[in-house]
Amino acid sequence: MTDALNLPLPPAQFRNAVLAWYDQHGRKDLPWQQHITPYRVWVSEIMLQQTQVSTVIPYFERFMARFPTVEALAEAPTDDVLHLWTGLGYYARARNLHKAAQQVVHEHGGEFPRDLDALIALPGIGRSTAGAIASISMELRAPILDGNVKRVLTRFLALPGWPGERAVEQQLWAVAEALTPAQRVRDYTQVMMDLGATLCTRRNPNCPACPLQRQCRAHAGGNPHDYPTSKPKKTIPVRQTTMLLARNPAGEILLMQRPPSGIWGGLWCFPESESEDNATLMLTRLGLKPGHTEPLPGFRHTFSHFHLDITPLLIDTHGAPQLIAEQSLAWVDPTAPGTLGLAAPVKRLLESLAEPRQLSALSGML
Repeated sequence: MTDALNLPLPPAQFRNAVLAWYDQHGRKDLPWQQHITPYRVWVSEIMLQQTQVSTVIPYFERFMARFPTVEALAEAPTDDVLHLWTGLGYYARARNLHKAAQQVVHEHGGEFPRDLDALIALPGIGRSTAGAIASISMELRAPILDGNVKRVLTRFLALPGWPGERAVEQQLWAVAEALTPAQRVRDYTQVMMDLGATLCTRRNPNCPACPLQRQCRAHAGGNPHDYPTSKPKKTIPVRQTTMLLARNPAGEILLMQRPPSGIWGGLWCFPESESEDNATLMLTRLGLKPGHTEPLPGFRHTFSHFHLDITPLLIDTHGAPQLIAEQSLAWVDPTAPGTLGLAAPVKRLLESLAEPRQLSALSGML
């Protein structure tokens, strides 16, 4: 099998080389590496998807303080979960995390299954995340193939093609499977992530410090930056929205909870209108009487698949108090919005209202 893969180095020598480097240089003091449990590993792996370690650490620590066990997470209100996720982005991760915790508690008695297929069946857990949970927390032999590992292996093999293509990904999985050891699998999983995160970085890889330098085909060819092949570029569309910061006489701002799926699913946001012209009509439909309107600096918020150009309007309003009692609407004090899950632009706009002198710098802040 390994001969068919045409590896530059036999699997045993590959493992010995990277594990020797790990013993001397690997990261061993990250928060999720302490008091290892499947729950802690799982939460960290979900948070680390498309997010830097330095960004994740404070979120992870706050999350563990609030939800120390899978049972605590399963029992928590969705708003509490989304509130602690505010700013991490990709909020579907948080919603799936909450759903998966409930499944672990209700269908697996609070214990994470030791079977990869059963792990993958949980919401938000793919093959690589399941492998990380199984190998790191259960020390089961299970390969991983996250972005860091893909970069290490494509350079090591000088493998052409975008790793998102099915044929390329299948080849990488075959290599990852062949290289994964039966012993020290926890350390091996960690070192493969460490190599990609600290040495074999996307830009300016530190090849002289890499334990695989002498056998790395991309290094030998002098073109490690050519691997992995970039995803074919597409023009990112631009959308526009007008966010209506409706303010009542008490200085509170109206928020609406978005549907559970889709962009910012389940989060609290401002009412939105297609244009400034429709703002009055939108607020009137909500039972509010708009008054003085103040345009705030516009800005762009970028998602993975489109840009959103936001025009904020601060509008003084009067309206029936029964709005406050509706489940999907809430008046909040911008200086103390509570524990609602907020979309990042909403959180920052509220902060700017609480600190008016920040308004002039809003576009640069966002």
